[in-house]
Amino acid sequence: MTVSQKIADHVRDLPKQEQMEVLDFIEYLRTKARSRRSKDEDKNWSALSLKNAMRGMEEEPSGYSKEDLKEIF
Repeated sequence: MTVSQKIADHVRDLPKQEQMEVLDFIEYLRTKARSRRSKDEDKNWSALSLKNAMRGMEEEPSGYSKEDLKEIF
C-alpha cells in the first residue's frame, strides 16, 4: 500500500469537517513548496546573472595599484 493510499484511507474515516482541515493543510503544504521552489529559482537566476555580469572582468586592467589599497591614518 502506498503512502497516498494510506492517507486516503485515514481521511475517508474522518468526519467531513476534519477532511476539510486535511485538505486545507495539503493546500498549505503545496503553497509552501511552490514558494520554496520559486525562491530557489530566484537565487539561481541571481547567481547566473551576477556570473554573466562579472564575466571577463578579471581580464580588464585595474585603475588601482596595491598602494591605493593601503589605509593611511
